[in-house]
Amino acid sequence: MKKYMIAFAAVLVMFTACDTLNKLNLPTNVPVVLSEGDVANGLKEALNVGTNNAIGMLGKADGILKNPLFMIPFPQEAIKAKEKLQQLGMETLLDNFVATMNHGAENAVAKAGPIFLNAITAMTITDAINILKGADNAATEYFKSKTTASLTALFKPEITKALDAVNCTKYWSDITGTYNKIPLVTPIETDLSKYVTEKALSALFLQIAAEEKKIRTDPAARINDILKKVFDPNAIVQ
Repeated sequence: MKKYMIAFAAVLVMFTACDTLNKLNLPTNVPVVLSEGDVANGLKEALNVGTNNAIGMLGKADGILKNPLFMIPFPQEAIKAKEKLQQLGMETLLDNFVATMNHGAENAVAKAGPIFLNAITAMTITDAINILKGADNAATEYFKSKTTASLTALFKPEITKALDAVNCTKYWSDITGTYNKIPLVTPIETDLSKYVTEKALSALFLQIAAEEKKIRTDPAARINDILKKVFDPNAIVQ
């Protein structure tokens, strides 16, 4: 009888301890087994979430212009033109140019979703497994290395259209045209669409990297079951 009482007490202690752990929401270190498909789906979902968040943040009105991390400044190679035009009292023209240049980038970023989605869906299972084991920005770096050229080719026309739509191209022509007429100056021949495209893509990749790191390190950022499963600290690949 005494043995049964001891066994009963041990079981009672075990269940009480488990109940306490559950209430405290403490990790139990139970491994989460991932299939290769889980890994691929999880990484693709992470990039989907990251790109959607980045596009939503930067592709809205003033999303780039009012963001000190990503605001596109006056082209550095044309800074002498800016200084000269400031001396000539053309501050309004310069301010309008910078504002519309950033708004053009915002408009283009807002249309970038399908381009990023196509690149994400092309990721292989092997790529996904390597990325999962990589650094906090491994997915973004892989994504950038594989897609920058094609994204630029597809993105630049959108930037050009967006710049034209907000008259930024006209402002740039006015600025460079006015400056280039000044005697003895070196003419400015900056490719404005290329400049804005590079800045816009850089902003997107940086923000996507921040979103990726958040998903990897912050459980609250794992907004659905596949993200919670793949980025569980106890997950192992089968």
